[in-house]
Amino acid sequence: MAKLPGSSIIDDSQTNGPVGGAPGEIIKDTTTRDFMADVIEASQDALVLVDFWAPWCGPCKQLTPILEKVVRSYKGRVRLVKMNIDKEPSIPGQLGVRSIPAVFAFQGGRPVDAFMGAVPESQIKTFIERFLGEGEGDDLAAVLESADAAFEEGDVQAAAEIYAAVLGEDKENVDAIAGLAKCYVKAGDFEHAESTLAMVPQAKQSHTAVATARAMLELARKAPKASETEALVRRVESNPADHQARFDLALAMQAAGDREGAVDNLLEIVRRNRTWNEEAARKQLVQLFEAWGPKDELTLSGRRRLSAILFA
Repeated sequence: MAKLPGSSIIDDSQTNGPVGGAPGEIIKDTTTRDFMADVIEASQDALVLVDFWAPWCGPCKQLTPILEKVVRSYKGRVRLVKMNIDKEPSIPGQLGVRSIPAVFAFQGGRPVDAFMGAVPESQIKTFIERFLGEGEGDDLAAVLESADAAFEEGDVQAAAEIYAAVLGEDKENVDAIAGLAKCYVKAGDFEHAESTLAMVPQAKQSHTAVATARAMLELARKAPKASETEALVRRVESNPADHQARFDLALAMQAAGDREGAVDNLLEIVRRNRTWNEEAARKQLVQLFEAWGPKDELTLSGRRRLSAILFA
């Protein structure tokens, strides 16, 4: 995103008058008259986000509550100032606002960046973190956490951009490598996922995040086509002992997002014949658990159910 010019956006004639709201307020409405105190001066002490909105704007109504929630989570390190462009057109006009919602970040008395549209919570956090992390030891962890959140929310593009930015600073960061590889897997670009995983240093090949990404890639490559699922269901229904059909059905369910269905079918194979195809069902379950991570609820319950069958 291009940086915004640092020149002054208001003239002295607009700054006369009372200050709009108490200086310590985290969230407030402002006017052209109070903009100097609420934004320009306040941004000397904290990051100030300016939310340009209008009552008729549907996306604005979606974005503003999310902005408020995120800003409150920073406990005063970030402030939110809201400006109704219908009542106060001067400032947004000077900033070149052409569509809303538009959110500008002010730091050190000047605008430093902006985003447009009703973006997800994870993207707002990522936007903010770029201005708060300087000199903080936990900044990298926070950035990676925001990327993970974006990935979980389905915003693969935003997650990939954050992981790539981290790798631009630290090309051997295994969490970023694994995260970027997962983004490629999600996008169906298995070749780039493989080449990204090849960046992992030899000493860190066993890292949990790397194992998870590799398992995701292998699962995606093995998954049957969606068009084959119905035929597999019919085969299993007509012959419950057709372990190969049930195994393939489990992979298809996993690919379609039905994780519980995948686990149920693989456990059923283990229950019926645990040694089938050199314990393929058990091994596949282990790979699923690796792909989902050790703390995932379905991983935990699936491991318990598998142990109950194996040690019954």
